[in-house]
Amino acid sequence: MKKLFTKIFFSLTVFGFCISIASLPALAKLPGIDPSKISDMSDFDPNKPTYSGDDTIKIGLVEAFSGPAAINGQYYRLTTHWVAHDINKRGGIYVDGKMRKVEVVLGNSMGKPSMVKKAAERLILRDKVDFLWGTAGSHNTKILQQVSKKYKKVFMNPMSLSDSLHDGKNFSRYTFRTTLNTTMLGRAMAYFYAKRPETRFYILNQDYGFGHALAGTFKAGLKEFKPNAEIVGENFHPLFLKDFAPFITKVKASNAQVIFTGDWDPDGANLIRQARGLGLNLPFAHIYADSYTTGRAIGGPAGAGNVNANDYMITVDTPAQKKFNEIWNKRWKQGYDKPYGRPTYTWPSTIFGRTSEATYWMLDVVRRAGTTDADKVIKTWEGDKWVGFSGVMEMRACDHQVIRDMFVTEFIFPNKWFKDSAAYGDPVVMPRNIAVSPVPKDLKRCNR
Repeated sequence: MKKLFTKIFFSLTVFGFCISIASLPALAKLPGIDPSKISDMSDFDPNKPTYSGDDTIKIGLVEAFSGPAAINGQYYRLTTHWVAHDINKRGGIYVDGKMRKVEVVLGNSMGKPSMVKKAAERLILRDKVDFLWGTAGSHNTKILQQVSKKYKKVFMNPMSLSDSLHDGKNFSRYTFRTTLNTTMLGRAMAYFYAKRPETRFYILNQDYGFGHALAGTFKAGLKEFKPNAEIVGENFHPLFLKDFAPFITKVKASNAQVIFTGDWDPDGANLIRQARGLGLNLPFAHIYADSYTTGRAIGGPAGAGNVNANDYMITVDTPAQKKFNEIWNKRWKQGYDKPYGRPTYTWPSTIFGRTSEATYWMLDVVRRAGTTDADKVIKTWEGDKWVGFSGVMEMRACDHQVIRDMFVTEFIFPNKWFKDSAAYGDPVVMPRNIAVSPVPKDLKRCNR
């Protein structure tokens, strides 16, 4: 088989760095549900899950399915049901002496911390779920961690990034983070800009733990990789803000060259739309820059130059990724009922692919553990290596943080993905040794 990557050189703006990726034959020897063998998904309907009952492996999805953050529930209902449908078509998973199908049970948090605990406990006590899955917002994820620890349920976090969730104070052996954290994101983005000409950055983030943590890691990364960089402004805004005009005015007056943000929807979309509407045409360096709803609203040319960083990208050239893209897009073209027929869902872009990939991994861990017993699943997952769509994912045993390569891309228009929106250019690999998050110094189990 061809090498996954040989030597990848940065573009003209980031030349000088080169990376090598492990060969596909080496990756293929690692254990796991083969992500390149996705079932025929032509009968998949995210609005009509096909399996339910007492004799299933139950995943409790805690997310907002109503309220201002309901778009997140819409996103992750799709991805979790996709994986469950695929695994069930393969026959299910052999655990505890029998084949069992996978069921996703929804718990509506409405995006409110006060409701997260109630939704999670209802899933555990009433619905008898085996695992917890969620949720948007590190402040909400922290509550889920506490619930999963209390009831001794394995909890997968595929989306909340604050480093502090896995530090000495908050770490729980029941929680596994399958996505990047703020340090990995901040370092990868700073490394990308190391050889680019931009030197003046404005930070604009949501005003809670994640937003502040991400700002700190980006500044630390710039200090290490681009010491001549200048932070010309730094502001934090309330969650679910409707009027960004005061903040946009400050950015315009700052002489910034790049706006760095970690805003997730609906804030991320509203921020960029309003910025363009008010004549602010600076590029955004953004983990969620690939929101198609935003790109379409501002128009293709207005999104060109935005920079997207993440630990998953549909442009990574592996056979498994290509097949996933193909099957996902083919199913979308066949037609979905509302809301999934919208162009947003045309491709498995970052949040869709990343959370799908993580859910496959979790279920494969369960398969290899041979049980839903929490202690045995934990033992199997700690130190595990698994081949996903875009490379090897490793679960660091001491703090349950995934270690993997990162990817950064500058958006282009036109592109082969969307006709009316800027989208991914070629991915630039940020190798794990550059982006890796240090083990938490205050977590005793990491210092043994």
